[in-house]
Amino acid sequence: MHLVSIIKAIILGIVEGVTEFLPVSSTGHLIIAEHFIHLSADSHFVAAFEIVIQLGAILSIVVLFWQRLWPWATPAESRGRTWRLWLRVIVGIVPAVLIGFPLDKFITEHLFNPAVVSITLALYGAALIIVEAALKRRSGPRIEELSTMSLWLALAIGAFQALALIPGTSRSAATILGAMILGLGRVAAAEFSFFMAIPIMVAASGLTLVRQGLHFTKSEWALLGIGFIVAFASALLVVRAFMNYLKNRDFTPFGYYRIVVGIAVFALLVL
Repeated sequence: MHLVSIIKAIILGIVEGVTEFLPVSSTGHLIIAEHFIHLSADSHFVAAFEIVIQLGAILSIVVLFWQRLWPWATPAESRGRTWRLWLRVIVGIVPAVLIGFPLDKFITEHLFNPAVVSITLALYGAALIIVEAALKRRSGPRIEELSTMSLWLALAIGAFQALALIPGTSRSAATILGAMILGLGRVAAAEFSFFMAIPIMVAASGLTLVRQGLHFTKSEWALLGIGFIVAFASALLVVRAFMNYLKNRDFTPFGYYRIVVGIAVFALLVL
């Protein structure tokens, strides 16, 4: 394993950890980064690497929200709320599972490219700006406690999450936008997006490893481990900062960021 490969794995791990929970598309950023730095000539390994290290970032959510997510980490009288939350998470991932697994191979082969990412980055960046502007004019109470929302609402939010099967969309952006449109508060929308990512990414990583047959070299396993750990550490820091940010600010800056990056990537591809 060469030092250059280690550095590339660290860079990609940082990219994943920083972008996974922000509404900017971690998959899109990984595709763009890989396009320029080339972790490996083996495209199958690169695809597996990009998916598996996302599980490292997801692990940060388990650590940070352990008290909310593990029923036996709370007093007995509070466990019902935790189970209700998990029921809504499971219902919420149904659309992505039903659509994503049958189309997984097609999406990976035909849509995982910088051109698609540049377009979806810009389109959903504009959507973030428009939705935030519309929500500022809307009055009325918002749902802030996830365990109290209906199962139908969780399913509807999950339908928005399924849009993120197209690279560059951003799972968190699609989920957060949908949740806010359907009545969740900004912080609650972000948290539900985080929690739905746990079973989705565990399943996606497991499916990827099974499909690869676990036939990685020792160097490739080492690179996977490095990317995984770096993504976890990076996400741990970013999620804490992001939740503090959401207490007083909105997603509009992320919308402008997406548009700028999308246009810049598209320009680099056509020049």
